[in-house]
Parts: sequence; C-alpha cells; structure tokens
Amino acid sequence: MLAAILYVGAVSLLVIGLAGMLLSSHLFRMLLGLVIAEAGANLLLVLAGYRWESAAPIWESGAYPQLMVDPVPQAMVLTAIVIGVGIQALAIALLVRIRQQTGSLQRDIVREQLEQDLDLELGVKLPSSMHAPSGEGPLLSGTRGAGNEQ
Repeated sequence: MLAAILYVGAVSLLVIGLAGMLLSSHLFRMLLGLVIAEAGANLLLVLAGYRWESAAPIWESGAYPQLMVDPVPQAMVLTAIVIGVGIQALAIALLVRIRQQTGSLQRDIVREQLEQDLDLELGVKLPSSMHAPSGEGPLLSGTRGAGNEQ
C-alpha cells in the first residue's frame, strides 16, 4: 500500500512538473516545473532500487543481511541532484540576465525583444505574421483575381 502511494506521488510530481513547463508562459515558473519534474524522476529512481523488508547496504562486524537495498539507484539520484542543482543555478543566472536585458520574464515579451534585437543587429526584418506573406512577391503581382481581370 505504501509503495503504491509513493509511486503515485512520484508520477504526480512528474506530471505536475511537465504541466508547469508546458502550460506556463513565465520563464521562472517553467524552471520551477523542471525542478518539480526532476524531483519526481529522482523519487522514481529511488523507488526502483528499493526492496521492501530489506536492510541498508552497510556491513557491520563482518556479518551482512541476506536481502539488501540496491545502492546503484541511490548513487544515481545523488549524482542527478548535484547535476540538477548546477543546472538550476545556471538557469537562474540566465533568467536574471534575461530580466536585466528585456525587463520581463514573460516568454512572449522576451521573444519579441530578442527578435527586435536581431532585427537591429542583422538588419533583417522578420515577418510580422507567419500566416500572411510580408511584402509583394511574384505570386501576388501577376495573379488574376476577381478585381484584377484583364
């Protein structure tokens, strides 16, 4: 019963984290979703290596129990936690820099500001809409339509 609750909790953390990353438009909330999903994945790894009614893999005075918990997933989770903290620190530093440059952490505002900066740096005007063509192309100039009969 306890194992089922723990597995449901781990999967729930994964789902909540993924939903936070996919549904949020705020970059810091997306990072928090990543942290929550990482916690769920770490919990799943620990549960995968755990054996119920077993002892810790520690030898005392030459005798050891017959059934022990697998230490490899625990080592993997410790490594994942250390790597995750490093990635989180880097992501927060990048978010601080983005906030300083654009004045916002909203994904749409940041994207618009970055596109404007690219326009200024490269001298290329990106289309304002992905659904309508920008400017007059060869297909538009010589077409015969309802108001363009010859």
